[in-house]
Amino acid sequence: MIADQLILDKKTKKASYSEDRKSERPIRSVAKAFSWRVIGTLDTLLISYLLTGKISIAASIASIDFVTKMILYFFHERFWNLIKWGR
Repeated sequence: MIADQLILDKKTKKASYSEDRKSERPIRSVAKAFSWRVIGTLDTLLISYLLTGKISIAASIASIDFVTKMILYFFHERFWNLIKWGR
């Protein structure tokens, strides 16, 4: 139940926000960004290929998408680590 989880979360909560904030390091954000971008890029590659019918154009689109979205995701993830809400 949700109520049980809320009670358990309060009991297992770390001592302070600064300790919690340190629990997720930037390298973890990089790993998460990379793994998600592999999945996202395969999706972009497939959709681009279906729309264009050319693998070279699809690969170009997917390559640019991979780099830009990974960078955006990293900064998005780091920004959310600064927000205390929901922890």
